[in-house]
Amino acid sequence: MSDAAAAPAPKSGPSMLVVILAALVAAGAAGAGVYFMTAKKDKGEEAAHAEEAKATTKTPALYAKLDPPFVANFEAKGAMRFLQVSVEVMTRDPLMLDTLKAHEPMIRNDLLMLFGNQKYEAINTSEGKERLRAEALETVRKIVTAEGGDGAKVEQLYFTSFVMQ
Repeated sequence: MSDAAAAPAPKSGPSMLVVILAALVAAGAAGAGVYFMTAKKDKGEEAAHAEEAKATTKTPALYAKLDPPFVANFEAKGAMRFLQVSVEVMTRDPLMLDTLKAHEPMIRNDLLMLFGNQKYEAINTSEGKERLRAEALETVRKIVTAEGGDGAKVEQLYFTSFVMQ
């Protein structure tokens, strides 16, 4: 019985030590891998947030109102029609406001010609008004560019009043 009670003790020799060391090395490598993977993502996220912050902190929009409102007449189905349009131009460059003011007579002339050459049926729809707005914006950009300015800095043109009779 004494032989049965004295069961052999498990080996705790060099093989068990190797297994424990291998497990520690694997855990350390996994931890280092996770650290480096998340550290790169954080830097990428920081760069993305910085770009997003730059995009949201644009310079404020500046508007140049072309006064008085434009009044153009045109014929529609044998009757004389009138169009009255108030226009504002948007830019973010303060110097562009001076450029627009300096060339306002030329801008007004070309926009009056554009508005007077419209067909009632074409601008009676919202698509027609949007097309006319895009043409007016392009007209202003061309004038600014032709006069030595940067037409691309004229970002938008808005109709703040649009009346047809």
